Amino acid sequence: MRAAWYERPGPAAEVLQVGAMAEPELSPGEVRVRVALSGVNPGDTKKRGNWTGSGIPFPRIVPHSDGSGVIDAVGQGVDPSRIGQRVWVYGAQSYRPFGTAAERTVVPAEQAVALPDEVSDELGACLGIPGITAHRAIFGDGPVAGKTILIQGVLGAVGSIAAQLARWGGATVIGTVTHKSDLEQVGAAVTHAVALNQAQPAEAIRQHAPEGVHRIIEVAFSENADLDAAVAAPDGVIAAYATRRDRPELPFWPMLFANLTIRLLGSDDFPPATKRQAAIDLTTAARDGALSIPSDDPLPLDRIAEAHDRVDAGTHKRVLLAIAS
Repeated sequence: MRAAWYERPGPAAEVLQVGAMAEPELSPGEVRVRVALSGVNPGDTKKRGNWTGSGIPFPRIVPHSDGSGVIDAVGQGVDPSRIGQRVWVYGAQSYRPFGTAAERTVVPAEQAVALPDEVSDELGACLGIPGITAHRAIFGDGPVAGKTILIQGVLGAVGSIAAQLARWGGATVIGTVTHKSDLEQVGAAVTHAVALNQAQPAEAIRQHAPEGVHRIIEVAFSENADLDAAVAAPDGVIAAYATRRDRPELPFWPMLFANLTIRLLGSDDFPPATKRQAAIDLTTAARDGALSIPSDDPLPLDRIAEAHDRVDAGTHKRVLLAIAS
């Protein structure tokens, strides 16, 4: 079987290898997926680059948690009728060594989600990490119908899906971008868009939400804490899934007087029931045509280092690998 892997952390071009290796073995309760497309996420490249400084947890890692393909074998206890089913995959390399950058991968059966005929392999391969994170960010404290939600970094992988899920859930969406020149890229799910490099962005946001925003989806908590405090409604929630500094400074008293809740989101460690519900809702929204995720033309597996570099460069389009069997 052809696959990509790394055995030490480091720059993509130095550590990623492509070659032949044994197929992964099935355990009870698992399915084996013949991978069509492998999705590359910032979390995948951070793991490869050893961003926490703790090394890599397995002697060899086949990267990438997300993908799409077809189930071609099932383990004990899994309904054999699932063989031949199109699926999208999440968490393939979450606390496991064997991700989707290979012709075949093995995951627990519930992490291979049936892909409706109306949903493309490309969209399915983009749903996993960013989709489940976005779902938790939007719905982690209940329904959002009638609420106003601010999504910081709305052009990012998580932010763009979060905007579409919020709109699908009945919320009004305000999205931010870094530069005014980025405003034309904002999707239709966003009711109002604000550039952070304009004068007084908090006032611009307040023009669209005079009483404040009920929920803030935050990609740069350390940079935006003051702005978030300035625009949050009383009893609002800041749902943060990323930060630029690992020890953010907070405007404590304004946040306290507003009785804000800070929810931190680490997608690998969401409760299993949360992931299951996210998978159901993401599949439904995709089937209903409520999700659109731009992606570049898939690269072949042997260009995996280039794919990682594109992600690290901050592209707004999802990066996919075509896994030829």
